[in-house]
Amino acid sequence: MALNLRQRQTECIARMLNLNQPVNATGMANEEVYKMLIYDKYCQNILSPLIHVKDLRKHGVTLFFLIDKDRKPVPDVPAVYFVQPTHANIQRIIADTSSLLYDSFHLNFSSCIPRPLLEDLASGAVNSDSIHRISKVHDQYLEFVTLEDNLFSLAQKSSYVQLNDPSAGDREIEEIIEKIVGGLFCVLATLAVVPIIRCPRGGPAEMVASALDQRLRDHLLSKNNLFTEGGNFVSSFQRPVLCLFDRNFELSVGIQHDFRYQPLVHDVLGLRLNRLNVPGEKGGMKSFELDSSDPFWAANWSLAFPEVAGEIESQLSKYKKDVDEVNRRTGGNDGTEFDGTDVIGNTKHLMSAVNSLPELTARKQVIDKHTNIATVLLGEIKERSLDAFANKEYDMMARGGIDQKELMGALRGKGTKMDKLRFAIMYLISSESINQGEVELVEAALRESEVDTRAFQYVKKIKSLNVSLASANSASRSNIVDWAEKLYGQSISAVTAGVKNLLSSDRQLALTRTVEALMEGKPNPEVDSYLMFDPRAPKSSSGSSHLKGPFKEAIVFMVGGGNYVEYGSLQELVQRQQPTRHVIYGTTEILTGEEFVEQLALLGQKMGLGGAPVAAPTQ
Repeated sequence: MALNLRQRQTECIARMLNLNQPVNATGMANEEVYKMLIYDKYCQNILSPLIHVKDLRKHGVTLFFLIDKDRKPVPDVPAVYFVQPTHANIQRIIADTSSLLYDSFHLNFSSCIPRPLLEDLASGAVNSDSIHRISKVHDQYLEFVTLEDNLFSLAQKSSYVQLNDPSAGDREIEEIIEKIVGGLFCVLATLAVVPIIRCPRGGPAEMVASALDQRLRDHLLSKNNLFTEGGNFVSSFQRPVLCLFDRNFELSVGIQHDFRYQPLVHDVLGLRLNRLNVPGEKGGMKSFELDSSDPFWAANWSLAFPEVAGEIESQLSKYKKDVDEVNRRTGGNDGTEFDGTDVIGNTKHLMSAVNSLPELTARKQVIDKHTNIATVLLGEIKERSLDAFANKEYDMMARGGIDQKELMGALRGKGTKMDKLRFAIMYLISSESINQGEVELVEAALRESEVDTRAFQYVKKIKSLNVSLASANSASRSNIVDWAEKLYGQSISAVTAGVKNLLSSDRQLALTRTVEALMEGKPNPEVDSYLMFDPRAPKSSSGSSHLKGPFKEAIVFMVGGGNYVEYGSLQELVQRQQPTRHVIYGTTEILTGEEFVEQLALLGQKMGLGGAPVAAPTQ
């Protein structure tokens, strides 16, 4: 059976809500046991895309609160806590048990609680004579946010800045790597699989791969390990491959404009946790949910925007035709609402019409929702020439450059300051070599539009360093690398190796091409140098050739921030592959182009590359 992360995480949460008892065949917890649910902000975000408020009642949850809010005692009811294992949360739990807020406390931590915190909890509960109220303490290993069946995020903010900060010391880098490894371990524990790990040499991806390999090895030695797949499988296709990459592998994808529906909705309207707010026709804001329960979204998220607009028109036309048919069969007039007259004796047709009303109403709501979204998107596209930015950026990447007149026209034309900055950075990345005169013209055009250029300056610095490294002979190369590591921090090898990965002729991302090669497992110059770790094998044989594939399933993880463009590209790969394969995509955080460029600007500021200070990126 294909790995389904959303389903597995939902099952774990249902069991947790059922006081960690098995749920019934319908997947629902015991409704007879009424309980409270207490969570922190991070765990609220884990729950939000998986379980709606109306579903909580089916799981026996009558009230739910954030842990840091003041709450009144409900003495006869058990409370389910779902929180991160932090000092602040432990202190609040101790205060709640001391105050006898609830009848019993079922404590669930999103990841493994460290021993010192567990000891703090125990001593606090003993001192307040409330330890008998703590029924159970569970490590749930659920510290990740699943947005779709094959899409997850660790929701770890600003990881790209932290990993590329020139002032970051070894300890800070180790801490962020450990945090990423912890999140990935939770994902693998939830799926109950121990993968073969592949990654390029050097940089954060290798650091994560090596640390995760060790973490899995240590865990597999414990008596009660979380991986139930067993160690007796010899065929590699029965285990997935985990492909780890660093954002610098393909920097451009984090910045580019994209004209497909899902990336466009995310980039322009700020899709977050499968929800977005758009202006309503009569003022105010409308809130919409976009997930697999929306049939239009499920069918059309990957289409280019013009195709989506056409599909909305087609669905509306079909809806009107079906309404007219109902009206005709029940004696109404074409195109008018059925008013209940002229149907005496026509019970059969009337019953048919009544039965079809809920389905027609639901269809109309979906059509109205996407009409509203598409209308707002269209306004933004026209106002900002987003289609032109997307097409020109793709062309630049494919051709390795752009005509100067076209370049300056885009920078002086429509678009926000951020649109122009992103376009200018895409020009830098796509250019084979730096034309100093042209770059100065670009910078002048950005200044004319009052654009903060720190992100541009940062990428330019990286680009010039890349050129220096490429042209250096072997004798002086090590000196340049030593200097560069002092200047840029820990991940210089990844930056220099992959600051530019061109799109192929069919606009396939370098990431997708590489994942396809890793899943295929055949000799391929693009991936032959990739490292391989097998946590189940003795360390001396972890590079064994019999584990190189082919793989039916892959988990692709982007360290330093990912996006819906990469997710869509990988799902397109799955659709065209024979035999059928399966790819899950995850990242430290899902970023819009603007949010990623804000992180580049912050790095530019840390390196003293001109301009006024910028605030830390928000999400």
